Amino acid sequence: MTRKYFGTDGIRGRANSEPITPATVLRLAMAAGRRFRRGNHRHLVVIGKDTRLSGYMLEPALATGFISMGMDVDLVGPMPTPAVAMLTRSLRADLGVVISASHNPYQDNGIKLFGPDGYKLSDEEETAIETLMDEDKNSYAEAEALGRAKRLDDAPGRYTEFVKQAFPRGLRLDGLKIVVDCANGAAYRVAPAVFYELGAEVIPIGVQPDGTNINRECGATDTALMREQVVLHGADVGVALDGDADRMILADETGAILDGDQIMGLIARSWQQSERLRGGGIVATVMSNLGLERYLGGLGLELARTAVGDRYVVEHMRANGHNVGGEQSGHIILSDFGTTGDGLVAALQVLAVLVEEGRKVSEVCHIFDPLPQLLRNVRFNGGAPLENSKVIKAIKAGEASLGGAGRLVIRKSGTEPVIRVMAEGDDDTLVTGVVDDIVSTIEQVSG
Repeated sequence: MTRKYFGTDGIRGRANSEPITPATVLRLAMAAGRRFRRGNHRHLVVIGKDTRLSGYMLEPALATGFISMGMDVDLVGPMPTPAVAMLTRSLRADLGVVISASHNPYQDNGIKLFGPDGYKLSDEEETAIETLMDEDKNSYAEAEALGRAKRLDDAPGRYTEFVKQAFPRGLRLDGLKIVVDCANGAAYRVAPAVFYELGAEVIPIGVQPDGTNINRECGATDTALMREQVVLHGADVGVALDGDADRMILADETGAILDGDQIMGLIARSWQQSERLRGGGIVATVMSNLGLERYLGGLGLELARTAVGDRYVVEHMRANGHNVGGEQSGHIILSDFGTTGDGLVAALQVLAVLVEEGRKVSEVCHIFDPLPQLLRNVRFNGGAPLENSKVIKAIKAGEASLGGAGRLVIRKSGTEPVIRVMAEGDDDTLVTGVVDDIVSTIEQVSG
């Protein structure tokens, strides 16, 4: 069933265009309020956001919708997505809401919903909310039962302490110099505080949000500035977060990038050695490098793959007893600590290994050589290029060329009109040729 509003990670689009308009977001809040208004207790919703200009427009629309349904609202302001998930559980709230388009530019925005357990809503729950959004009937609260809204001023402190508890007791970051790139996003206050309070010398960048500079030439999707600052300041490590801080990318002391695959591999090895790893391996998506799978196999661990999207990784983890999972892009889910990707918690697990081993990041964190992998994005203007016979033929030809020595993943983005074409294998030239052929064919049929 094709859904009207929700994609792979909540609802997302250009701000002040459907579906990211005050009117539609108001309907969303009312529908979600109807869906989660259960029992006679005083219902509560936690609403957080990143630093986008449009957040000022969407936050009051959401609050109005929930209040009209008789639900109280705690507004936490700019806070990481994992902070809202944590606060939803901690406060025994009925819903958590994050206003963010993650790594997208400031012109976009989105809505992510978390249930009372702190997990993102299932496809079934999102579909049920969509149905309620399109119904004419309403069930407004009586005048005497309207909700109230207040600012939760201690939210940053609560989350900072929560993250610090994920660092092994007895360890400190004393002596480490860390560049922290907050992408001018949701973690611009809490991220530098976490590392500073654990003893590190912190060089913060991307901490001057103005509503329009989130993710712009900074953060996990544009690491040039972070890498430059690591080298310039002689730092031990760089940590780059995305706009809502649910993912992160590292740089070693030379400025070389370490992606989510390397980070997951390192955490898996460390937790296996300390007998903390559960499920006999980790969970990642179809985009993770084959080199990670081979590395884990050498440790006697399995790599379970899911569809792209950290929500699907979490669902597989919960169903199969894993406590480590994530995406190559830097979403790392560690269920011992939280219910969704958390860039700061994941970074602290890596830093703990550095402190314990007393070696450089380049010596500790580059744990396998990735196979040649190429990902290209192809924009299209409507239609269904992947159903075209020429594209189908090109994909089959690519799969035949790679054979059993590689992988080919073709998928339509759930957040923008883009088809992602990824191939990997032992032969770099072959991988490039396969991707080029498929991309060229998609461009021809969609142009």
